[in-house]
Amino acid sequence: MSLQIKGSVLRARLAFVQELDPAGFEALLKDLPEGDQAALRSVLATKWYPFELGKRLDQAIVGRFGGGRLEFFEKIGEASARKNLTTVHRHFLVDGDPQAFLARAPMVYAFYYDQGRRDYQKTGPREAVLTTHEAEAFSTPDCATVVGWHRSALEMCGARNPRVVEEECRARGGAVCRYRLGWD
Repeated sequence: MSLQIKGSVLRARLAFVQELDPAGFEALLKDLPEGDQAALRSVLATKWYPFELGKRLDQAIVGRFGGGRLEFFEKIGEASARKNLTTVHRHFLVDGDPQAFLARAPMVYAFYYDQGRRDYQKTGPREAVLTTHEAEAFSTPDCATVVGWHRSALEMCGARNPRVVEEECRARGGAVCRYRLGWD
C-alpha cells in the first residue's frame, strides 16, 4: 500500500495557489493529468489521498509559480501552517511553549500521513530534533514544506527567530529525514 496524505495538506497547497494567483489556479490544474484535476477540484480535508497526487501537485506548483526553486515549498509550508493551525488544527499549538508543541510531533505526523513516524528529541532549552522514520514515500518538496510548516508553527507558539534545517533527507539518499529546530 502506498503512502497516503490527508486532504488538508492538498487543500492548503491549493489555497496557497489561489491566494498567490487566482487566475493562475485554473492554469495550474490544467498542467496536471485529468484524473488529478478531478480529484483536486473536490478535495475533502479529512479524506486520505495518494502521496503521489500531492507530489504531482507540488511539481506543478513549483514549475508554474516557483521558478523551479525548491525553497518555494518552504513558503507553501508556512502558508499551510498559518491556514491549518489557525483553524481546524489549532489544538496542535501550545501557546508560549514551543517544546510542548514539538513533543506532539508524533501525533501531528500521524494525523497528516498514514505511514511512518516522526520522533521528537529535546536537545536544549530552545532546540530540538525531529526525525521521520519508515515513510515509504518521500520527496524533497514535501521535506521543504515540513521545514516551512514547522518554522511558522514555532513562531505561532511564541518562538522568536525560529530556524529549521533539514540535516538528513531520504530523498537525497539519507536513512531518515532529520530536522534540527532552534529559536531565540
